Amino acid sequence: MLEALDEMQTPIASQEDEERLQEIIEKEERSTRSLNRFWHTIFAALAVGMSSFYIYTAGTLPAPVQWQRGIYVMLTFIMIFILYPLIPPKSRLGQWLKAGDTDAHPAWRRWLRRILMPKSGPGPIGLTMIALTVLTVGYYINQFAALQKRAGAYNESDYIIAILGLIVSLEVCRRVLGWSMTIIGLVFLLYLRFGYVLYDIPVLDAFAHRGRTLQRTATTLFFDQEGVFGVMAAVLVSYVILFIFFGAFLRKSGAGRFFIDLPMALAGKTTGGPAKVSVLASALFGSISGSAIANTVSTGAFTIPLMKKAGFRPHVAGAIEPAASIGGMFMPPVMGAGAFLMAELTAIPYRTIVLISIFPAILYFLSVLTMVHFEAKKQKLSGIDTGMRVGDILRREWYMATPLLVIVAMMIAGYSPSYAAFWAILSCVVLMMIGPEARADFSTGMAEQGVIVGLTRAGRRVVRLVYEALYDGSRDTLVIGATVGVIGIIVGTIYATGVGLRFSDIIISLSNGNVLIAIFLIGLASLVLGMGVPVTAAYLIVAVLAVPALTEMGVALIAAHMIVYWFSQDSNITPPVCVAAYAGAAIAGSDPWKTGWTSFKFAKLLYVMPLLFAFSPAVLLVGHNGQILQDLVFNEVLFAYISAFLGTIAFSVISMGFLVRRTTWWEWIIAAFGAFLCFFPNVATDIIGVAIVAAVWFWQRYDVRRRENQQISTTSPA
Repeated sequence: MLEALDEMQTPIASQEDEERLQEIIEKEERSTRSLNRFWHTIFAALAVGMSSFYIYTAGTLPAPVQWQRGIYVMLTFIMIFILYPLIPPKSRLGQWLKAGDTDAHPAWRRWLRRILMPKSGPGPIGLTMIALTVLTVGYYINQFAALQKRAGAYNESDYIIAILGLIVSLEVCRRVLGWSMTIIGLVFLLYLRFGYVLYDIPVLDAFAHRGRTLQRTATTLFFDQEGVFGVMAAVLVSYVILFIFFGAFLRKSGAGRFFIDLPMALAGKTTGGPAKVSVLASALFGSISGSAIANTVSTGAFTIPLMKKAGFRPHVAGAIEPAASIGGMFMPPVMGAGAFLMAELTAIPYRTIVLISIFPAILYFLSVLTMVHFEAKKQKLSGIDTGMRVGDILRREWYMATPLLVIVAMMIAGYSPSYAAFWAILSCVVLMMIGPEARADFSTGMAEQGVIVGLTRAGRRVVRLVYEALYDGSRDTLVIGATVGVIGIIVGTIYATGVGLRFSDIIISLSNGNVLIAIFLIGLASLVLGMGVPVTAAYLIVAVLAVPALTEMGVALIAAHMIVYWFSQDSNITPPVCVAAYAGAAIAGSDPWKTGWTSFKFAKLLYVMPLLFAFSPAVLLVGHNGQILQDLVFNEVLFAYISAFLGTIAFSVISMGFLVRRTTWWEWIIAAFGAFLCFFPNVATDIIGVAIVAAVWFWQRYDVRRRENQQISTTSPA
């Protein structure tokens, strides 16, 4: 069966397309250097040590706060300086330096190349940065108690350490994420220092403040609780990195195959089967993946070639996968890093956020699934017979879902997410021990030399997989870890200056108190910000700035955060900067621009759900008092769910312009009005909306049959 599936897969287009995919991934995660044995050993020791430490503390007791956050920041920064070069090799300066590393060029140019761009490890500048990292973070850990006592009255040593720490934080961000986010961090730092200059600038004077001395600016942003070691670092060490480690262990356990096999058995033979497999696989894999791009690349490498083979046009195949992949950021139990940040910012338990997120996530995948169905009907595409049966898959691979079930069960039982992640990781290790590869090793060794040899071979394999999972898990955290310092600068500045309240006043003023216009402005701000910073950072920044405006206009706190969180994903699939869609295009070998707009078409519910959160908060189980699961009216929740469900299907119909056949312009207008009515949580509007859409369906069905009968009558002999 697996061999049949392997035959269905085609290579990821051409070598040129593979190179394009690599370039796209490198834009999201800048290219790293190839380490020599010495530096690779050091890097591996740090990576395995970090993963082991945080997995251990998740299962026992967390270390004191300064150690828990400080060790993460220190090890992350050191690993980044080891792995990421000072100058990216593919940059213009990097190309110039590489070109000069030959005997045909002057010795000074070769010397400059070896100083600025050492090939296999950090050079003098990198080593200096590593030393400064140890100095500054070590100072924070060692002096933590004293720093708390003299907060607001820091001494000269504190000031010097803070300046050096901010420089290191900005350089870490620049090496991993490039200049966009680094410049944003610098702008906020300068704003905290020189805010008084805005008093003389029209429009911007609304953001002016009296400024801070350089000493106060540096110590506030580096040492205070909203700074570098503040909310972002706390959320990362408490939740996010543990689920990244869990994802690495899950991949190494072989459970990922289950997330492909089950959707293949469920939907492979239906209309447009491979595309539906893509949606279902993205829902399963995305539920534990922390990145839409990782989701696109991992499941897309299988599903996109399969879609092309089934007849989907390349740009459509390349668009469906990223459109489905961003849904993983809304699908419990993990939901990316944003949900953990939301829990921290709102003081709402994470399991409650998971609970209210289930239905919106289902709606999103229902929307993409419905659009995929109508796209397949429009193109007259059928499914494929893989020979897989749901019963066979569940009977043979059911145990592969154990880690996911462990997380869900433990969080329902009231355990913390980090403790649930700890036991889920251990369950992955058990899977490694009893998986088909381990059993094959044991059987081969036992057949050759006995039980001891069989156990040794299987055990050696498990140890290798655990090591690889620990290593990969730590490496996977580096991209989001690189944002810690700059996010601390941004959030610290917002809290220190009170600019969040001023920004809130501006949104209210521009929207004239209209919630719909305010949501539009927030969505636009999120899209623009997302072009330069990772989606998690975009969510945190916009949430701190914009949520107060929405709550002041009467939107419930959790609904306001959900609005911002959903909007934060738009830069993955909305041109001109849509990295996940571009990754899908590279796998499909299609035009990136065309693929990006097609992905936007399939993901349009992303822009509808925030409106539901604001105007129909019952879909989030928010009662009349604005609190979750309080003052709820059962009928209102039921109507909200039914209306959202019906509206999503109707919205998918008008998005694709197809029902029984392609809709005419007047049919589309009528169906759009019906879809609009369906979204209102009211029995009368639901009935009218469904009736309108159903009427269009019956009319098209009648019209198609009428034309077929006319064609038969004209072609039949007299």
